[in-house]
Amino acid sequence: MSAKNSPLSNQPLYEEISVVGTGAYGTVYKGYDLKPSNIVAMKRIRIQITEEGLPVSTIREIAYLRQLEKYDHKNIVKLLDVINGPRLPSEQSVILIFEFIDYDLNNYIANFSTSLKLEKIYDLMQQMLTGVDFLHTNRIIHRDLKPQNILVTKDGTIKIADFGLARIYSFTTVLTSVVVTLWYRSPEVLLHSTYSSTVDMWSLGCIFAELYLHRPLFMGQSDIDQLYKIFEIMGLPSEQDWPVNS
Repeated sequence: MSAKNSPLSNQPLYEEISVVGTGAYGTVYKGYDLKPSNIVAMKRIRIQITEEGLPVSTIREIAYLRQLEKYDHKNIVKLLDVINGPRLPSEQSVILIFEFIDYDLNNYIANFSTSLKLEKIYDLMQQMLTGVDFLHTNRIIHRDLKPQNILVTKDGTIKIADFGLARIYSFTTVLTSVVVTLWYRSPEVLLHSTYSSTVDMWSLGCIFAELYLHRPLFMGQSDIDQLYKIFEIMGLPSEQDWPVNS
């Protein structure tokens, strides 16, 4: 275990307990907030000293969560603090402190699949839709909704997390196609077409099916294979649904 100090003093504020998961930019720990004696999640983001500042995804995540925190929405994960981590000769780190949530949806499905009756699935989906509706009302597209980014408390409350790929949306915004984990990626993203907030709704539809089936619905190995998997189940879109010049 290691303690993280306040940027204004040498007094430790947080202590890492155990690793929860590791991603492209860093590691998430279960941690301990020493002052109010709470369990927290600590997302340590590694930054190479040679790089110019924080990764864009980190800046976005902090900015959007700070923007949304005034609403205190029950289905959006809470960012509690941002502190500097230890500085090494070739690496600096920033640590985001979040409320600790017991499960992500992937683990929740694995642990409670036998109790996932339709009524419970509907409840979880309603909460996810409520959270995403709140984001879209505030012109934020998440763009990476998947079970690993949907957290679930012990009492079954949904918390949408990981805003590293999120974007503010407007009619003039040009959005990149390299978003959303492959299995939850919509056809318009796979085809490098224009898209909007509907990409989040497609991802939620995939998650809905996964809650019912206890496995991902479209398990493609590449963009083309993913499209084949979608068309195999959904059928080809009609010209009315997908105009030639869209």
